[in-house]
Amino acid sequence: MANPVTKVALKGLGRQLVRCGLLTEEIAQKYFEQSLREKIPFVSCLVQNKVLPASEIAGVASREFGVPLIDLDSVELDERITKIVGEKLVRQYHVLPFYKRGNCLYVAVADPTNLQALDEIRFQAGAANVEGVRVAVTEAVVVEQDKLSVAIDRALVAPAATLMVLDDVDLDNVDIKGGEPEAGPDAPDSEVDEAPIVRFVNKVLLDAIQKKVSDIHIEPYEKVCRVRFRQDGILQEYPQQVPITLASRLVARIKVMSKMDISERRIPQDGRIKLSLSKSKSIDFRVNTCPTLWGEKIVLRILDSSQAQLGIDALGYEPAQKAFFMKAIHRPQGMVLVTGPTGSGKTVSLYTAVNILNKPEHNICTAEDPVEINLEGVNQVNINAKVGLDFSSALRAFLRQDPDVILVGEIRDKETAEIAIKAAQTGHMVLSTLHTNDAPQTLTRLVNMGIPAYNIASSVSLIIAQRLARRLCPHCKVKTDIPRQELIKEGFLEDELDGLVIYSAGKCDQCTNGYRGRVGIYQVMPISEDIGRLIMAGGNAIQIADQAKKEGIPDLRRSGLNKVREGVTSLADINRITVE
Repeated sequence: MANPVTKVALKGLGRQLVRCGLLTEEIAQKYFEQSLREKIPFVSCLVQNKVLPASEIAGVASREFGVPLIDLDSVELDERITKIVGEKLVRQYHVLPFYKRGNCLYVAVADPTNLQALDEIRFQAGAANVEGVRVAVTEAVVVEQDKLSVAIDRALVAPAATLMVLDDVDLDNVDIKGGEPEAGPDAPDSEVDEAPIVRFVNKVLLDAIQKKVSDIHIEPYEKVCRVRFRQDGILQEYPQQVPITLASRLVARIKVMSKMDISERRIPQDGRIKLSLSKSKSIDFRVNTCPTLWGEKIVLRILDSSQAQLGIDALGYEPAQKAFFMKAIHRPQGMVLVTGPTGSGKTVSLYTAVNILNKPEHNICTAEDPVEINLEGVNQVNINAKVGLDFSSALRAFLRQDPDVILVGEIRDKETAEIAIKAAQTGHMVLSTLHTNDAPQTLTRLVNMGIPAYNIASSVSLIIAQRLARRLCPHCKVKTDIPRQELIKEGFLEDELDGLVIYSAGKCDQCTNGYRGRVGIYQVMPISEDIGRLIMAGGNAIQIADQAKKEGIPDLRRSGLNKVREGVTSLADINRITVE
């Protein structure tokens, strides 16, 4: 178990928020300690957890400490100024130099009491020289934390990704006949001819990153090539369609970027694109092509390594579920299985566990098909069935590599399951996934694969079934009146109805159809002695589910309803991803 953070006395802005009555001592202390654990600024922790609005915190900081307050949206950032100090310092302290007058540098901060940050900025900026004038003085200016985050990303990403501000490419007016440039003296230069395709592809990729999209679909049909984004689990059409005459060139461009064979159009291909946004941030795209009736369809999965750094608290586990999770992964041996459909967040859950365990004293090996997120300090192996490197052969190799933790991307067959269970029984922590509907069905699936019940009972420590629900936008969610009988039919208990407030999606310019981001819905089932006995006795999934319910383990539906009660998501979205 991770070492607890030593209690530190509140000071600075945290103390002032308590004195103003905006926070209680207990709540302020809770989020102050969380900010220390997650190594993020205290103000960021408050805003991310929706404890206080960023505007209210900024107002208190400005008023109580006599520091001027500005609206960062009204400031045009100058790259020469934002680059006066290094990116590492800007990210670490969540500050941004944004304006210089004479020898004075103005620095945007959310917490003006962070004197260490201002001292380091002053020291590093002291050597800076802009337009022949050396920085001699730094002054703090208070801004809203959420706007500061956006400005920092914009300032640090924009120089390396200038295409972010491209206007829409007028593809409809590009004249291409027969899919090839015209020959002859009046034919356009090939580079110029391809420029709109290059710009359009880059723009699509960067738009997808900005909108936090998980997948990009490029689909050729008879008369048009459609582009769609999967955002918060829902597919939506990209505003700009592609003329079918350009579809083949669009596909060829992406295949070149992902190092595929552009001459091969008859069989599916896999590739990868790495897009560098800054010196310290890059995004990977996993690319797959599939031949269809009207051409090759391409799907790009966006792989953001920062998702693995979110931490357990950001995933949406309830306190008891988090305790089960942490206890299981810190055991010296055993197996933790994560189950759910494609796109339910299984990979992020596994990588979160790996990231927690990723310490110098642990040897961690992973076998994945393919490796989705690169983690420093972890030995990651790409499965390659063409050369005989499948999950089972990778696992056998791992067992001779002195591992402490083994991650298997997916248990697909009996052989892989047998080796994984053997590893869990011989002093290793094994993490893996299965495709089943809930936690109890995972146990019966292993039995159906031919694994002896006593091996399952003695090796599996914890099973997590999960789904992803869309988060309601806090700015526009609206209260909804639902009759008591309907709520009871949905699964709410009688004693939960008094004071129950149900929210549904609204609409504003800060979200997508009333939702912004996603949250995990979990069934976290530790294998207790009673459940182990049921497995040994040949119990079915229904019997195991009944036993889990007796032990107080909420199923996916109950966990989803808890998120509805908390106002995190809507009943409509829980009905979309779970069944009563």
